[in-house]
Amino acid sequence: MKNRGIVLGASVLALTLLMLVLSLSTAKPVVFSHQMIKVSQVNGQVASLNWAGYVVPANKYTVTSVAGSFIVPSLTCSKQTTYVALWAGLDGYSDNTVEQAGVLGECEHGKAYYYAWYEFYPSPAVFISGFTVKPGDKISITVSYIGNNEFKVTINDVSESESYTTTGSVSGAELSSAECILERPMVNGHLSTLANFGIAYYGQDYTSIPGTCYATINGVTEPFGSFPSVTSITMVNYNGETLAYPSALSSDGSSFTVTYG
Repeated sequence: MKNRGIVLGASVLALTLLMLVLSLSTAKPVVFSHQMIKVSQVNGQVASLNWAGYVVPANKYTVTSVAGSFIVPSLTCSKQTTYVALWAGLDGYSDNTVEQAGVLGECEHGKAYYYAWYEFYPSPAVFISGFTVKPGDKISITVSYIGNNEFKVTINDVSESESYTTTGSVSGAELSSAECILERPMVNGHLSTLANFGIAYYGQDYTSIPGTCYATINGVTEPFGSFPSVTSITMVNYNGETLAYPSALSSDGSSFTVTYG
């Protein structure tokens, strides 16, 4: 009986450890859409380890809203786990906060998954339960400063006729930039591998959603390209090799593509 008790005790311990391992393996990773990690800047062309797209930098406390739009790309997945985030937001270009919302694409075991999220960085991304996202959906996002360190974020899936709005508080936000960005996010504390998204389409000329990608600076709302400070960002790896790059802005200054590779 003593030996049987030892065997049963070992079995219970093994089962407990197995359940713990399974729970850890299925837990969703902690994802951060991070402030920009700059590598270089030459003649208005910026290289970054994690961002690609367009930003409008401005003086502190002058950028009060941004409206962005994009089409959710279809990911080409291998067995490698990879990520891509598409979003619009405020801050993060030259300060330590980002107020934003977007779509995360994740490749895992050869299959693609898509999630809508918002984030008041440095807090991690919050995934929106029940918000359906699929490739080809047209997404619009607005982020507005409403005073007293509070921000209002709305993400709208025009294709699915669903919308989500929330507010959040961010201490230290400098209100100094507006962005429409494609990113390889930080996952579990490490810069992720960029998913193969092909070509991502941003702005009203591609989505037919008016007033995107637009920023409000000093009370003036215009397309990104109307602001002299507008800056393009190319994503590179640690060796300086290009991972993703933006096209030129459209003639109305609102729209562009980002290409993988």
